[in-house]
This record gives sequence, structure tokens and C-alpha cells, in this order.
Amino acid sequence: MSVTNGDAAKDCRFDLLGIGNAIIDVLAPVDPAFLTEHDMISGSMMLIDAERAEALYNKIHREREMGGGSAANTCVVASNMGARVAYLGKVADDAPGRTFAADLQDSGIFFPSSFLTGRIAQEQPTARCLVLVTPDGQRTMNTYLGACVSFGPQDVVEEVVASACVTYLEGYLFDPPHAQDAFRHAASLAHGAGRQVALSLSDPFCVARHRDAFRELVRGHIDILFANEEEICSLYQTEDFTTAMEHAAADTHFAVVTRSGQGSAIIREGERIDVPPVATQVVDTTGAGDAYAAGFLAGWTSGRTLEECGRLGSVAASEIISHYGARPLVNLRQDMEL
Repeated sequence: MSVTNGDAAKDCRFDLLGIGNAIIDVLAPVDPAFLTEHDMISGSMMLIDAERAEALYNKIHREREMGGGSAANTCVVASNMGARVAYLGKVADDAPGRTFAADLQDSGIFFPSSFLTGRIAQEQPTARCLVLVTPDGQRTMNTYLGACVSFGPQDVVEEVVASACVTYLEGYLFDPPHAQDAFRHAASLAHGAGRQVALSLSDPFCVARHRDAFRELVRGHIDILFANEEEICSLYQTEDFTTAMEHAAADTHFAVVTRSGQGSAIIREGERIDVPPVATQVVDTTGAGDAYAAGFLAGWTSGRTLEECGRLGSVAASEIISHYGARPLVNLRQDMEL
């Protein structure tokens, strides 16, 4: 599919539609020894069951609880930057589920009423992610998916996908087979309506579990790929970053890769653009990639150049990592006007 920006957004009701795991985030500071004691790998995301979720929840000092999930975080930051945003994700008819929905709506995000009534999951509670933050700002996530795992093609609302300039898919949601079907269905609907599809690879362990399926998805359905350096190298099974970027560029219209302190890189049709980071004091890296994607896509759907999209991504990411939590504490809309 030929991808453009700016003009493509003029007839869209939404600039961005996020599809992902609807999760309540629980943030807690911990010592590195806590990770070792509980067999965790620093910086990773682990899927856990309800029993382990409850046990860990009762052992940590809970700093903050709020709506979360990777794509939802991206949606909130993009809305904060002035984008028109919608979201699809599965919650249960419980207090956390209603809190999650209210959180999105308070952020100016359209969350279809069907997800609060008929489409709502009844069998499992709303998902939660225990985000353990060590003194170096690194976050280690333990995620109980709960109601998230029931998201399938039937939950992809055609009229919302068709009216969004970019549909942004969260790689964390890719685990269940019916969610993979939902991704392909959403991509087909988006392309059928002349829209664009973006994917975040989300986590190298997630990529390793479903590498072949991710490769097929990227080659056949994705216009814009977001990843960090480890994720993209895992996808293409190479230790050479440049080689991985070239593969990604061949499979998509363009790829955007974050590189922590080195900033980010964008590759499109053989041209590579390196974007420097925005300096800040790192407190908590939770949601840095989510915020970067938000800033980038807010720029992309408003007709900015790739260089400017990358700068906006860096601005958003720098704000998020300067405090606890994956949601902005300041209004970033002014940065869209610089």
C-alpha cells in the first residue's frame, strides 16, 4: 500500500486508533534484589497467572495505580498532543474495567460503548500489569492478562477502523491465535478503506515466541513498523542492527527503531534518518517506546516530515521517562507547534 501523511487524515474521524491489551498499571519501586528473589529478568515482561499476580501485588509498595497497556498509553499521549484518538481493547465488567474506560474517556479518547456492555468480557477480571521500577529507572513488568485474552476478530469495530487514519497494533496482544486473527482482520479493513496500519513489536520475548507469525504479519499487512533495537534484531534473527533495519525497510513502507540513549533511527526506501534523543533525567523508563510512537504518529497524521515526526517522538518519550508512570504530567500540545 502506498502511504502518505497529512492529506490522508483530512477525511478521517480519528487520526489514530489503538488496538491492544486493556490493562490497569500498578507501579512500584523495588530493589534489584527483589527481582532476583522472584526469578525476574530486569527489563523484561513476563506473563503471570492470577495466583502469582495476587502474591506479588501483596508484596510490593504500590506507588500508583492507573489505566495502562502499551497501545492505550500511546493513545493517551497522542491525545495529549492534540491527535483525535480511538481505542479498542477488552475489559471485564468490574471496577478496574470501569476505571480503565473512564480513564480513556477523561483523556479525550473514544472508547466504543459496546465495550462497556455487550462486548465486555465476563469470565475473567480486567488485566493488570505490575511494573517494578529499580533505582536505575529500568522497569520489569509482570502481566496478568485476564480479560485481554478474549479479544478477537468480533471485537474489531469496522466503522472505527475505517474512520481512523492509522490503526496502531500492539505486539503484546499478539499471543492468542484469535488476537492474531483480529490483527489481520483489522489490517484488511484498514487497507480496504485506504488507511494505514502500524505495528509495535513491543517486546523481544514476544517476538521470539511468534517470530514466523510476526514476519508474515509485517510483510503482508504493516505499513509502519515500530521497534527497539533488540526487538528488530530478534525479528530478523541477526545481531547486526543495520541488516535488521534493511530487512524491515524491505518489508514495510518504513520502520522506526528506538535506541535508548542513542535516540532513534528511521529507514525508508534505503534512506536512513538518525534522530537524537531529548536530554532529561531518567526516573522511570515505563512507556518510553509507547510515548515515542505517540509523538511520531501525532506528527505523521498532521503532515510532518519524518525528521519532525522523530523529533516529536523523542520529545514525548523524554517527558514520560522523567517521572513515574507512562502517562504525561504536562500538556505536550505546544511541542506540536514548534
